[in-house]
Amino acid sequence: MTYVKEKNPNQPEFHQAVEEVVSSVWPLIETNPKYQAANVLDRIIEPERTIMFRVTWVNDKGELKVNKGYRVQMNSAIGPYKGGFYVFTQASILAS
Repeated sequence: MTYVKEKNPNQPEFHQAVEEVVSSVWPLIETNPKYQAANVLDRIIEPERTIMFRVTWVNDKGELKVNKGYRVQMNSAIGPYKGGFYVFTQASILAS
């Protein structure tokens, strides 16, 4: 976890998500050296693709607003990505 926190500072949601994933898959990885040799855990916790885009919109008062939108795609190993994208006025890159 130290490696993850150093590489991704100020991302507590991501740290929590990694801890949850690691706690569930660690027994399998620990007992199978081939998964350790293939760096499966590193590949699971590192996003495959991150898309950041601008969202321009008009609020109820008629004011033009600009926010960032994010789409984080973690792993396509078992098929195409699922889900859509989310836009929030105070979004973290991990909220998508």
